[in-house]
Amino acid sequence: MELNFGPEYDDFRAEVRNFCNTLGKQTQHGSIRLGEFRPSQQMLDWQGTLIEHGYAARSIPKEYGGFGAKPDIVKSLIISEEFVRSGTRGGIQNQGISMLVPTFLEVGTEEQRQKYIKPTIHGDMIWCQGYSEPGSGSDLASLKTKGVVEGDNFIVNGQKVWTSSAQFSDMCFILVRTEPDAAKHHGISYLLMSMEEPGIEIRPLVTMTGEAFFNEMFLSDVKIPVGNIVGKRGEGWRVANVTLKYERGMIANPGASASGIRGVADMMHEETLSGVRAIDLPVFRDRLVKLQARSLANKYHGLRLLSNDINKESTGVEGLIVKLSATYLSYDIYSLAVDVLGEFGTLYDGSVYQRSKDWMRQYISSFMGIIGGGTAQIQKNVISERGLGLPREPLVKLDKNGWELLKK
Repeated sequence: MELNFGPEYDDFRAEVRNFCNTLGKQTQHGSIRLGEFRPSQQMLDWQGTLIEHGYAARSIPKEYGGFGAKPDIVKSLIISEEFVRSGTRGGIQNQGISMLVPTFLEVGTEEQRQKYIKPTIHGDMIWCQGYSEPGSGSDLASLKTKGVVEGDNFIVNGQKVWTSSAQFSDMCFILVRTEPDAAKHHGISYLLMSMEEPGIEIRPLVTMTGEAFFNEMFLSDVKIPVGNIVGKRGEGWRVANVTLKYERGMIANPGASASGIRGVADMMHEETLSGVRAIDLPVFRDRLVKLQARSLANKYHGLRLLSNDINKESTGVEGLIVKLSATYLSYDIYSLAVDVLGEFGTLYDGSVYQRSKDWMRQYISSFMGIIGGGTAQIQKNVISERGLGLPREPLVKLDKNGWELLKK
């Protein structure tokens, strides 16, 4: 069996490797990711360099500010492999670039693509996502934030929660109930809201790491132009599920797990326990090998899904498992790192005894992926019911005596 990609791809790999070994080695900044602050000018410049060479926004058309290459899953694989191999920083990954831009390309209007995609992929326009509400998380379609048309605007009132990066964002793609008499899945619209509008109050939510990635967002008579809608009125649930598809793909980024495993493997070659390298201890080495196997499985499964997407084929049940698999993989990667380091693995925030990488912070942050974009429990229900055709869970309600009754 011949597994080589051929001369064309060998030349492309050499090109990417040369880029990583020259320009890539000169970059000391990190990539900005979901929930983090606005990118620095250095990161914006790096993003522009990546787009110029086709290593970010590769298949986004030039008229929208992208590189304009045809989709090629092998070249995408080579770029990911070489960036991970060399430790070169990738481009900006956030809700606007990784979730909203592909939504615009799939279901947006030409006017929306022209207006929003270029500043978004170049990092000049930061977006947040207004989905979850205090009583509408797992049952998102029950959301109550409402919008009423007055003149040329929707007047929006309500509350959102777990809104990552809201305090740093320019815009928000937000789900609003605009058709109060329609069934809950059919009365929602997908709107684009400026975060500069009066009536928006942001309250940070501090996580157990001491940081405030998330926020509560209160909306009081906020105006959103009626033209700032993706899809039609009442069709927001369909558009939201397009975005969720890309959100789960972003969370399940195989490059992130490959980079994490490489970091753990390097650390295990350096750390010793009673004079023995961690990599030479079977209990740790076996866990690492299993993680590497799972990472490769996720990687090639992702390529299959990418191929389906390029060929306009349904991903079916295969598309439902990536987020669940990848987030548990990330948790297990950083669990191994903390276990290898023992008591030193519990340290973070610059302790004098802390190792070079903040493994505990990575471990704690891995829980966000398991919960965000649909909790693991919800993902399992979706896989079982929609993918495998298993019976739905019975619904329950409480009578006046507090007894649970099966809802028919």
